Amino acid sequence: MSPVPTAAPALPADLEALMRQLKMPYARALAPELLITARTQRWEPSEVVKALLVEEVTGRSRSMLATRRKAAGFPTGKTFDTWDPGASSIPLPTQQALRTLEWISRKENVVVCGPSGTGKTFFLEALGQQVVEAGMRVAWFRLEDLGALMRAHRSDDSVTRVVSRILRADLIVIDDIGLLPVGTDAAEGLYRLVDAAYEKRSIAVSSNLHPAGFDELMPKTLATATVDRLLHHAHVCQTSGESIRLTQALAGKGVTPMS
Repeated sequence: MSPVPTAAPALPADLEALMRQLKMPYARALAPELLITARTQRWEPSEVVKALLVEEVTGRSRSMLATRRKAAGFPTGKTFDTWDPGASSIPLPTQQALRTLEWISRKENVVVCGPSGTGKTFFLEALGQQVVEAGMRVAWFRLEDLGALMRAHRSDDSVTRVVSRILRADLIVIDDIGLLPVGTDAAEGLYRLVDAAYEKRSIAVSSNLHPAGFDELMPKTLATATVDRLLHHAHVCQTSGESIRLTQALAGKGVTPMS
């Protein structure tokens, strides 16, 4: 019979206390097993220190990535892992250029507009996930979310503070403009956010309408001021074709076959 593996002995109390004080939870969790390995394989002291520090840095990076993902508020969690560049009507060179994320460092915007089901939200969410993985922050909103924020904060005159808080993100995404009627609060929220972010932060927008048609959704004066700021430094991508969702559904690819 093979010997039953035993748990690694606990760290000495003083070492445990020091690692807690230094807030090193990932290295502390690894340390008991690592010290046994180091002893049996006769590691150099510097190798032990390096392994513990690498574990702590890696653990913190994972934790911060998870925190940024949660704070972003992505709708589904889609990434470029499941994106088919060839199925999109966005030109491949444009896709590749946007995926470099250089436009974010230049505080430029992205507008993806076109019919429903042509991959607008999927592409923006995958871009947003890549932004988060690059160590930056994303804030994701639907247009009605902005309207709700305006209503909630207008009474105590804290709208400006809320907009400033949103602008802590490196990329602000506003999804599905034009899908539903735009209320007064949502129109004001969109203008306030675009105005505050102008040349300071990047905004990405998906819309069933080209921004030139936003005056069909909101008061013309407000639409003109919003679109003027949104498009001044913007990459505009127009999608086309049939709905990908509908095509998949008709081909029986929208569900797992029943057994």
